[in-house]
Amino acid sequence: MTQTFGVKDRVVAVTGGGSGIGYAVVELLLSQGANVSFIDVSEKGLAEAESKLKAAGHPGQFMSCKVDVREGKQVDDWIAKTVEKLGKLDGAVNFAGVIPKCINIERVEDLNDEDWKFVIDVNLTGVMNCMRAQIKSMNNKGSIINASSIAGLAGFPKNAAYTAAKHGVIGLTRSAAKEVGDREIRVNCIAPGVIDTPMQRQSSAIRGEDFEMKWQIKRKGQPEEVAGLVAWLLCDASSFITGTIQVIDGGFMC
Repeated sequence: MTQTFGVKDRVVAVTGGGSGIGYAVVELLLSQGANVSFIDVSEKGLAEAESKLKAAGHPGQFMSCKVDVREGKQVDDWIAKTVEKLGKLDGAVNFAGVIPKCINIERVEDLNDEDWKFVIDVNLTGVMNCMRAQIKSMNNKGSIINASSIAGLAGFPKNAAYTAAKHGVIGLTRSAAKEVGDREIRVNCIAPGVIDTPMQRQSSAIRGEDFEMKWQIKRKGQPEEVAGLVAWLLCDASSFITGTIQVIDGGFMC
């Protein structure tokens, strides 16, 4: 039996919706009757996502466009168009993210400026750009979910830029949660472990080996499993939960 989440008729903005966890979130929300506005920086990813979603015929309606979350004006325009076309904004899922080319290769003393800036700009400043626009347009009792990582909860060697950005997302999430609680807007983040996505496979290819199996459930997580957690955080079943980090890592951090 398919699990039902209370998101029918809600409008949710999703970043990174062209592939991986972001796409799984978009598909699940549409299947549950939510209306979704999703973005990605990859035109190819957007086209493939749109094609699959149209073929699936989910009850929810969607709109999509290419947006670089590093550019605040592009983000502002996207949220404005979302509210104009879909009528409101009830939730947001900020999952656009990147890894550096030097992941699992360079130590802090060897980091190059280009990789550092790229990762911080997308993974941290991009989340700030999105939250800033979303909070201004969001209905009271809305919900925002940001993507951190288990790398946001501990230090990971040869992974400084990504780890620093994901720690920053947690701080940003907690600060915002304390600012918008009076509107009953909830702000939480998730901390996935190793999830089988294109970005995770890219990371494995760079380091030349699979991540060491330290988790208790001896497999990689699936994007659909993370999407279920996100849908729960968007619905009223989690209406008293805010400022938290929801870990979904198969027991890696336990």
